[in-house]
Amino acid sequence: MRRRALLAAGGAAVPAALIGRPAAAHGAKRWVHTWVAMPQLTEPGNLPPAPFTQTSAVLADTTLRQTVHLTVGGPRVRVRFSNAFGGAALPLTAAVIGRPTDGRAGVPGVVPGSLRPLTFGGRTGVVVPVGAQVVADPVDLPVQAGENLSITVYLAAGQASLNLTSHPGSRTTSYLIKGDLHASPELPGAVGVDHWYLISGVEVLAGVPALAIVGDSLTDGRGSTTNGNDRWPDQLFARRPRIAVLNQAAGGNRILNDGLGPNVLARLDRDVLATGGVDRMLLFEGVNDIGTAAAGVAAQKQVVDDLLFAFEQVAARARARDITVYGATITPFGGNTGYDDPAGLREESRQAVNAAIRRGRLFDEIADFDVAARDPAVPRQLNPAYDVGDHLHFNPTGYAALAAAVPLRWLSA
Repeated sequence: MRRRALLAAGGAAVPAALIGRPAAAHGAKRWVHTWVAMPQLTEPGNLPPAPFTQTSAVLADTTLRQTVHLTVGGPRVRVRFSNAFGGAALPLTAAVIGRPTDGRAGVPGVVPGSLRPLTFGGRTGVVVPVGAQVVADPVDLPVQAGENLSITVYLAAGQASLNLTSHPGSRTTSYLIKGDLHASPELPGAVGVDHWYLISGVEVLAGVPALAIVGDSLTDGRGSTTNGNDRWPDQLFARRPRIAVLNQAAGGNRILNDGLGPNVLARLDRDVLATGGVDRMLLFEGVNDIGTAAAGVAAQKQVVDDLLFAFEQVAARARARDITVYGATITPFGGNTGYDDPAGLREESRQAVNAAIRRGRLFDEIADFDVAARDPAVPRQLNPAYDVGDHLHFNPTGYAALAAAVPLRWLSA
C-alpha cells in the first residue's frame, strides 16, 4: 500500500499506524453510521402514487413504513431525516422505530412490543427546514450487525411541494397508508412502493469505523433482488467485516456532472467527509461520465483528462480528513446499446482510465473490478454469467464477484 506522507504541525512524521484512524477505530464508542442512503430529488415517476401525491403536496395524512439493513450493531440507535431537495419545509408529526416482522426486509409489519418512539429535542415531532436534515434523539434499542430495522413516520399535513427527498433505487419495499397508524404493528391495506423517502442515515454507538462506498447504479444495485440485500456492498458485508459498510451510491450518478443526484465532486463533503465514523472510502464510478460524453476523439480525451483530475481531487480532499482512499477499475460495457460506440472510442477511454488507476498513483490501493467482471474470451464485455442482460449491470452472481474482489484487509478495524 502506498502510504502518503503526513507531517505534524511541528514537522515530525505522524506514525503510519495512526493515519486515517479516528478514535472509534481504537475502541472508543461514538456515533457511527450503520446504514445510509444518498438523498436525491425524487423524479416525477418515482413520487408516491395517488392519493399520497396531490396537485401541489405529498404525503398528507400519511403513514410511511420503511426497512433498512444495518451493518454494525450497538446498544443505542438514532435516525437521520433529510429534506435536502425538498421544495418546502418537511413537518414530521410522529415517528417510531422497531423490529420488522420475522426480521425481514421490505415488510409492512413490526414485532409487537418492539416499537420505540423517536423524539427530536424531547418533542414528538419536528419541522425539517428546506435543504436541511435532522437527527432524532438516541433510542435505547440494541441492534445487531446484519439486522433489519423498521422506521415509521406519520405526516399530518404532508409536504407542501412535489420536490421530495428520496432514494428511488432502494431495492426495498416501503409502505404507505392514509391515516395515523405509525404505532400500529400492522398496516392492513398499505400500498407498497420500492423507494425510500425522507430517511438518509441510521447511526449506532459503536467502537468501529466505517467504509463509505461512492458509486452509481452498479453499486446502488440495479439488477439485484428486491428485498434480497444482495447488491455488491451487501455481499461485501456478508464477508463479515469488522467495520460498517455504507452504500453512498445512486443510479445514473456521475463524477463530473449532475445526473440522478449531484455529482461526486459536489456530494463528497455530505456523503463521505461529514458521515460519522468514516475513515476509509472506495470510489467506483466513471462509467456514466464516459458513456454520456460524445463518442468523438476530442470529447473522449476531455472526459478521460477530467476524470483523472477528479480522482486526484477526491483523494486530496479525503486524505485531508485522514480518510484512506481506495479505487476500483471501471467494469466493461461492450454491447450496451447506450454506451458502446461502433468506433470503440468509449472503450478506449475506459481502458485509459483503468490503466491510470492500476498505475497506483491515484489511490492508496485498488480493487480490479474490471478483471473480476469481464468475459475472459471477450474482455471488453461482461462475463455472461454476471450480465443482467443489458451488458452493463450485474445480476446477484456478478455482484458477488465484485464483492470477492475487495481485499479483506480493507475491512479490518
